Amino acid sequence: MKKMTRKPTSPGEMLNEEFLKPLGLTQRKFADHIGVEVKTINRIVNERQTLTPELAAKFAAAFNMSVEFWLNLQMGLDIWNLNKSHPDLPRSLIVKSRAS
Repeated sequence: MKKMTRKPTSPGEMLNEEFLKPLGLTQRKFADHIGVEVKTINRIVNERQTLTPELAAKFAAAFNMSVEFWLNLQMGLDIWNLNKSHPDLPRSLIVKSRAS
């Protein structure tokens, strides 16, 4: 498996760049639509909060997508961060991301 050389796309970046901006949605409109506080969306977009399975389900429902799409983005980022913060861990203990 290839080692990742770039930081994976975060769920927040994907949400903002591929969904909110193209659809002309503000963070507030999206937050209201899925029933969460705007600060939750803002924190995800700015990578200050991780995407929970519950939020992933709300994102998936809002865009008629799979929950796994959103959770896989978060998992890829989590694995990247783990590798960066614990470079001394044996590679066999860290699940390697499939993205490259």
